[in-house]
Amino acid sequence: MPESTAFHDLGAFVALPRVSSLALSPDGTRLVTVVQELSADRTRFVGALWDVDPSGERPARRLTRSGRGESAPGFLPDGTLLFLSSRPIADPGEGEDDKREAALWSLPAGGGEAEQLLARPGGIDEYATAAGASRIALAASVLPGAANPEQDAELREARQKAKVSAILHEAVPVRYWDHDLGPGVPRVFSVQDAAADEPVVVDCGARRIGAYEGIAVSPDGSLTAYTAGVGTLPDEIRAAIVVADAATGKQLRVLEAPDAEFAAPAFTPDGRHLVCVRDRRITWDEPGDVTLWLADATDDQDLGRDLLPGFDQWPGGPVVSPVPGEDGTPVVWFTADEAGHAPVFRLSTGTGEVVRLTASGAYSNVVVSPDGRTLYALRSAVDSPPTPVRLEAATPDQQPVPLLSPGQVGELSGSLTEVHTTAEDGTALRAWLVLPRDASAATPAPLLLWVHGGPQTSWNAWHWRWNPWVAAAAGYAVLLPDPALSTGYGQRMHERGWAHWGGAPYEDVMALTDTALRRDDLDSERTAMMGGSYGGYMANWIATQTDRFKAIVTHASLWNMYSFAGVTDFPAYWMRRQGDPLVRTDRYELESPHLRAAKITTPMLVIHGDKDYRVPIGEALALWNDLARFEVPAKFLYFPDEGHWILKPNNVRLWYATVLGFLAHHVLGEEWQRPELL
Repeated sequence: MPESTAFHDLGAFVALPRVSSLALSPDGTRLVTVVQELSADRTRFVGALWDVDPSGERPARRLTRSGRGESAPGFLPDGTLLFLSSRPIADPGEGEDDKREAALWSLPAGGGEAEQLLARPGGIDEYATAAGASRIALAASVLPGAANPEQDAELREARQKAKVSAILHEAVPVRYWDHDLGPGVPRVFSVQDAAADEPVVVDCGARRIGAYEGIAVSPDGSLTAYTAGVGTLPDEIRAAIVVADAATGKQLRVLEAPDAEFAAPAFTPDGRHLVCVRDRRITWDEPGDVTLWLADATDDQDLGRDLLPGFDQWPGGPVVSPVPGEDGTPVVWFTADEAGHAPVFRLSTGTGEVVRLTASGAYSNVVVSPDGRTLYALRSAVDSPPTPVRLEAATPDQQPVPLLSPGQVGELSGSLTEVHTTAEDGTALRAWLVLPRDASAATPAPLLLWVHGGPQTSWNAWHWRWNPWVAAAAGYAVLLPDPALSTGYGQRMHERGWAHWGGAPYEDVMALTDTALRRDDLDSERTAMMGGSYGGYMANWIATQTDRFKAIVTHASLWNMYSFAGVTDFPAYWMRRQGDPLVRTDRYELESPHLRAAKITTPMLVIHGDKDYRVPIGEALALWNDLARFEVPAKFLYFPDEGHWILKPNNVRLWYATVLGFLAHHVLGEEWQRPELL
């Protein structure tokens, strides 16, 4: 092993290429991915399209290069490659050279220069294509009062010249994660021939941009399906799937239910049915549940049926085979978290048979070959970054064939193992444990406990933002537990923690920590804890419950759950679980860490971005002020221009540098060193 790795140098770590997205050409001969790398001035990540050989024989080849980057690759039936980019056009008109809205671009199948295919005032957010027709559906926004794109452009220019940024809202929500919603109203449009001199654009209706994005076009191009918000009162608003005639925009049906959300639509090969995700809405008593749903594409009387009635995990978006199964019914692939992994599953909708295709790893971006026999996907794991792989479409528990692609990270800074224990109620618990290279009984490593966000997620994939190998390079072991509320362990795991976020999840985290510290290569006297979002809530909760850790790092965390319920980006969701704080305060009093602030003695590093609308900055400010009031040793790392995630390269470097410096001071006993540029 080399003496150092990319994880020992934060500059080298941030510069590692990052692979995302996959698109397969209609003939199955081209696989395109997106690779993000640092810009020339090392202040931004810039995406580029790369051609990956599906056979795995030829090295990947870069296709695009621009200062603003490319994303969202897709194909037209003739093999034309599409992508989104805010790059300037080759011969811009007056005032067009500095526009930054994303437009739809194309690269001819036979090669050549990229050309702008479609543009809308305010940009294009998302698009989808038909498998057997030139139809394109796209999501874009329109300013209120604009009857056509020309008026929309004029209104936007007038706002810009007048330096008006105000938005008048008349309904909720008004924010989403890290950006404001509006002033444009989101809509879906359909285009028959985008390459025509004057393409005909059809308005298919409004949709809510946010948690339920998703557009689909039927194989013959006659129908579009998209997610939209239905309901009026805040607690009634939910996601539904709208199906419209692609040629006229006429709404044909809405798939909805008062107790469920519908998203991620995909058409069956004949275009007559939709497969989608159905998410049962949470309540005070129930944590929700997720399944795949099959419904008629145009018959409003068909309520649909559950495709996975006996499946205990939560499936992701469906990928439908372009050819039916042997019994003539659709074949569907999907991924779902499962015991620290996220396998690909094959579903025969006629028989209901579910087959797990992969034995290990976390898969995403699944695409299927034209004959339905081969899959391609991005595979990652806690110890492996996303990389394109090839799979057989029906073979159980197979090992994928890796394809030649950028995105390799070289040698890791340690090794990966697992920790297992049993909760008091008999539930089997597990966690990943990252060990630094020199951990041994003679030189036991200090332990960092990292609790994931969500809380209904799992430690099963590669993380660029919370990368344990950076901590391992600094000499720490990192424990990554999946406690109650984690996905991949069945519905009972969600139910165990639903009534009390600081109950079973906290007890599970502590049980796994105690079990890990029985290892002789870990130092039980030098421990720290970290978490972000829900993991940040757990960090705050742990700080009020125990002083066993030398230091705690809390990122984007919930502190005062009374105030949080009214200022998060969609309060109605949280109040369904926590209760209306004006009416039912049981869980606020049971769970809110701020009510126990006087018990904290552990040194804490508070981190927050001002553009975080899911967990607004007020949570960090209140926590910081309480720590100061009770004289707890603390620091506050504040990012005025970041949201829930810290994304800008140099801010990422400072995030890691500050965290590691804080831990070195309190866990290792080193002198505090203020990071450069802070």
